[in-house]
Amino acid sequence: MFRSLLNQNAALLYLLFLIEFLLINTLSVNANPLKGTAALDWEGDIASKLVDTADAFLLKKIDQAVVKRNARTKTLNGIDLSEHRKKLKHIIGIRDERVKGSEILTGVIIHEVPEYSVRNFRLQAFGGVSVEGLLIEPQNAEFTTIYIPDPESFATTTRPQTLAANGHRVFVPVLIDRKTKHRKITNREFLYRSAFELGRHLIGYEVQKVSAIIDALGNNNKGIGVAGDGEGGLIAFHAAAVDERIERAWIIGHFGKRERVWDEPAYRNVFGLLNDFGDAEIAKIIRPRVLVIDPSQAPEITVPRGTGGKPGKVPSFRPDQISSEIKRAGLRAGDISTYMDQNVKIHEAIALPVKELGNVQDRAFNEIDRHNQQLLDQSAETRRLYFSKLDTSSMEKFQASIEPYRKKFASEVIGQFDDDLVPANPRTRLISETEKVLTYEVVLDVFRGDQGLFAYGILVIPKDIKEGEKRPVVVCQHGLEGRPQSTIGEKDHHYYKAFTTELANLGFVTFAPQNIYIFQDRFRALQFKANAIGKTLFSIMVPQHQQITDWLGSLEFADKERIGFYGLSYGGKSAMRIPPLVSNYCLSICSADFNEWVWKNASTRSRYSYVWSGEYEIFEWDLGSTFNYAEMATLIAPRPFMVERGHFDGVAPDETVAYEFAKVRNLYSAKLGIGERTKIEWFVGPHTINGKETFEFLRQHLNWPKKQ
Repeated sequence: MFRSLLNQNAALLYLLFLIEFLLINTLSVNANPLKGTAALDWEGDIASKLVDTADAFLLKKIDQAVVKRNARTKTLNGIDLSEHRKKLKHIIGIRDERVKGSEILTGVIIHEVPEYSVRNFRLQAFGGVSVEGLLIEPQNAEFTTIYIPDPESFATTTRPQTLAANGHRVFVPVLIDRKTKHRKITNREFLYRSAFELGRHLIGYEVQKVSAIIDALGNNNKGIGVAGDGEGGLIAFHAAAVDERIERAWIIGHFGKRERVWDEPAYRNVFGLLNDFGDAEIAKIIRPRVLVIDPSQAPEITVPRGTGGKPGKVPSFRPDQISSEIKRAGLRAGDISTYMDQNVKIHEAIALPVKELGNVQDRAFNEIDRHNQQLLDQSAETRRLYFSKLDTSSMEKFQASIEPYRKKFASEVIGQFDDDLVPANPRTRLISETEKVLTYEVVLDVFRGDQGLFAYGILVIPKDIKEGEKRPVVVCQHGLEGRPQSTIGEKDHHYYKAFTTELANLGFVTFAPQNIYIFQDRFRALQFKANAIGKTLFSIMVPQHQQITDWLGSLEFADKERIGFYGLSYGGKSAMRIPPLVSNYCLSICSADFNEWVWKNASTRSRYSYVWSGEYEIFEWDLGSTFNYAEMATLIAPRPFMVERGHFDGVAPDETVAYEFAKVRNLYSAKLGIGERTKIEWFVGPHTINGKETFEFLRQHLNWPKKQ
């Protein structure tokens, strides 16, 4: 037993000695920064800190945007209101022509009391989309009100009956409900996804339905009012703002400070809303027409985590939040009496007939879905017309004519912050050394401030660089939920094949940045915060990459004229969006992502589409009318551009990848005469780096010969 204890103590002492030895050597390595940089002494998960900092940065930017907006609101005049109305129509996706001469079709009476009768109605609104619901008519109607219930309260609301009992003809249209047809994603979010990608919005669609009812009334559209509760209140509010024929509006359970719109369900996401519109600004567009704000509480609607849709909740504003926004709009609170401006006879609680409601809601869903798919079918031609000013008759004319499109991509699709980059203040620490390479962690400052944005990544330097020699650089970008560490060794080797290290072993300087698409809901929430002020995740990543490439180009052993980008999966998405706006990148390689991207996001017919998936942040405003992947590659041209594609990659079938790349090939080869600068590699394999022809492409276009 004594010998056993002795052996155990010896083993324990040896273990302690080994731990101490490893700690000393680890600290020694980590205390060895790259020449010309300060020591990096940060502890903990730097990727987590990066996402937290990006979150704080966006919240600060939202606050700043709201302050600027509120200051402008005080100076609004008639011209401003007209321009504001146009802007509001654009961001809620009102673009489709409504059907002219549509007639209101009504069914037989399905319910009747002495004060009024109830029947179904239907009429064509736009495209193949109709508006359906109930028409409640008193014998002698003096006014017309379009009352829009929240989908949850359609069967129980009694306000339309009360309006009818007081002399109003009342149209009660059906909204898209919050039930689920496909997986656990609500019907409203499901339809929003395709529409958003195509420059439309569920809000705009349902506002168009309200306007279609007014169209159909023809010369009998005097004295028109709108009213609504909950989601219906939101639709009624926007309808009154964009359709000046509406004389009065009664908004119930929807009015308050919308600065947390990013925390609402996805189908409330309006690109750039907070830059110009809080509820007070929308109210000012309606005034001086009658606008009654009823501070009743909104229905309790929550989308929980884990459904595949965006978590969020319909806000119930506190009284102080409602009153402060009412004050900012110059309004006062009211109820049905204020809306009708007369004594009101409150009608008894008789629920609306809902026998056919499910069928009506199904038709409404299917019609909007079909309309979205028709827009998708037309989108290639829409983009062709959008790019009609591009001149490819010579390289000089191409480069001049592509620049306005690059600026639009930056400002209207990606979104740019106007902050200046600060000095990089590089901090580094050596984390490993092999016979061939040195590997450092790197942190760089990007934007100034208490919550200053920074960039983080891993730098791998070949050890055989001679004094005075400048090597080409490859920025190697990880995919969804990845890390720089995923690209340098055994971790996630089945996806990345350690391509950051492998390229360094071949003599390239490599850098693997940490992009912010990590930690699931934490990063996905950033997209909606960014969208609220007309920005995206890439609004943060573009300046990070600008700073990264500026710093890499300043290193004594790196050639600033030979910096390439190579990204896998979400890194491939980055390869399509970052190099167009970071001119330091002299080429780009998109691996395991290149696609007919608008189809990939908007199709509800394909199993490959993102409409079915949990990547609820993936949808980008109005790409269907502007920039698919061929157009993004046009922004990269005339710089070299390559696609790496595995035949068994589940992101898309080969034919859609080939379809989109054919447009790229046509531009480079047939139109610009630089066919040698673009290439696609097809290999037998899955969603992974292949590292064969892409490595040759890098050698060729970064002018780095094979090692003998």
